[in-house]
Amino acid sequence: MDLLGALESLRRPLDRELFPLAVGEAEADRRTLRELTGQLDDYLLPRLRALDAPLLAVVGGSTGAGKSTLVNSLVGADVAEPGVLRPTTLVPTLVVSPADRAWFLGQNVLPGLSRATGGGPGALRVVDSPALGAGLALLDAPDIDSVVTANRELAAQLLAAADLWLFVTTAARYADEVPWGFLRSARERSTALAVVLDRAPPEAVEPVSRDLARLLAENGLEGTRLFTVPEAALPDEKARLPVAYVEPIATWLTGLASDAAERSRVVRQTLSGALDSLAVRVPSLAGAVERQQAAFDGLRSIVAGAYAGGMADFDEGMRDGSLLRGEVLARWQDFIGTGDLMRSLESRVGWLRDRIVGFFTGRVPEVQLRDALESGVEALIRGAADGAAERALEGWSAAPGGPGLLDRLGAVESARLGRASADLGKRAEAAVRGWQEYVLDLVREEGAERRTAARVASFGVNGAGLLLMLAVFASTGGLTGIEVGIAGGTSVLSQKLLEAVFGDQAVRTLTARAREDLRERVRGLMEEESGRFLTQLESVEPPRGTAEGLRAAAQRIRDHRAELPAAGADPTAELPAPHPDALGTDPSGTEPPTVPGSDVLGPDTRGERS
Repeated sequence: MDLLGALESLRRPLDRELFPLAVGEAEADRRTLRELTGQLDDYLLPRLRALDAPLLAVVGGSTGAGKSTLVNSLVGADVAEPGVLRPTTLVPTLVVSPADRAWFLGQNVLPGLSRATGGGPGALRVVDSPALGAGLALLDAPDIDSVVTANRELAAQLLAAADLWLFVTTAARYADEVPWGFLRSARERSTALAVVLDRAPPEAVEPVSRDLARLLAENGLEGTRLFTVPEAALPDEKARLPVAYVEPIATWLTGLASDAAERSRVVRQTLSGALDSLAVRVPSLAGAVERQQAAFDGLRSIVAGAYAGGMADFDEGMRDGSLLRGEVLARWQDFIGTGDLMRSLESRVGWLRDRIVGFFTGRVPEVQLRDALESGVEALIRGAADGAAERALEGWSAAPGGPGLLDRLGAVESARLGRASADLGKRAEAAVRGWQEYVLDLVREEGAERRTAARVASFGVNGAGLLLMLAVFASTGGLTGIEVGIAGGTSVLSQKLLEAVFGDQAVRTLTARAREDLRERVRGLMEEESGRFLTQLESVEPPRGTAEGLRAAAQRIRDHRAELPAAGADPTAELPAPHPDALGTDPSGTEPPTVPGSDVLGPDTRGERS
């Protein structure tokens, strides 16, 4: 893998939303993700694929700084739209040399912006200008402090896609905080930078320039190339500046366009700085992804705990005798009444057994008891599932990231999520019937032994199976008064009869197997129910290992960092460290010329420039 491949491996996991939960500084994390993805798509990947491509200089700055007027003045044509209304630049204008038109009309630079019409949001207007030499393009960007959010975001995107920033400020607003935030970003990423102090009154040229240079130094940008454009009296807001005012900037840009080595140096500096910035930005992004993953794990843990509680509720329902109430209890009561059952068990087991046989062979159809037991188990399952769903929903409502996720689902869907699913009854019915068939198979298997065959036959497989099903729920917990005698008698009676048929040890084994099989079936239903919650997580959760993958990609970029060649240079040459003041002085070592504003300026009668 080479450097380009390492960058592509970083780009791939960024295609999906990595911060769906409102956890920590999620909005800032999303913004960081957009910025990183945008710089990869708009600058790093295209530039690395074509190091010798034309250089893109973005003219950016605050509202009313004079960006569009400066661009028009530099190329000697009305290519951008200045004016007094704010914001002025609604559609970014890219001014290119006719020789470079084909390159910029393609998707090589800023692939997310349409070139088709150039007249709507998200479009890039491309204009030819013979005044620009081949190898350099100027992009008039929207205001970085525009009142329109989309304009501010587009301005930041365009600046991140630039090889060179031509940053425009004014004598009145050079100390504003918003521009300095962008300039510090340029410092952190070693972006090639030149600053234009525009609209400087004659008496303010020297003190303001000196103070601006001081601020640049204090913000780590000492030596940055600084141009001064004096305030001019223009007949209207669409007029261009005098040629002499912009000649130093035009000369410098012309030199860049004509000097391949200088263009390469600028590209190399900005590209190197952008690559170096990934060493901090990507691990920070990975840490934010881990915070999201921790929140997802917390939500998943809440669901697991809620449905483990649902399973515990079901287990308790099997133990507390509640299933021996209702229809099941009524069927037993029809047969044995509420009298001296316990004395009968002690002295007349044989007589009771005969009564039980009669019960299962016609007096009371066995299907009624089986159906009653089935309905009781189904109700117990539904109750446990409803309780688990309610606890899970309540847990999410209070957990980090949970409320936002529920808001995305909407009130109706969230309410459905807080109850057992609508088709649980059918699935529970099928599970219980499957369990009943399993119990009958156990009885058949045990009855196949010669020692028990006759005894099982005396009850019938169905009768013995139903006794075994009752034994699974043999407990009197939770019952009171007369129900204790009835339910207790039911449990003990079924136990005694089973022992008479199969023996003590066999009954214990059969009961344990039957109980565990039912629990497994119910556990499967609970997992399906919990899956409704987990599906909501899986639909938005970043893939496992995303954070580790981002860190690994950042490491691969560091490993291949030295492979970056200078445009037109030996591709095996090692890349030197970026120079912080690469544009601080003229290539000849002299300071850029300054236009003496006091010698040329008259009264301030010009229109306001954009």
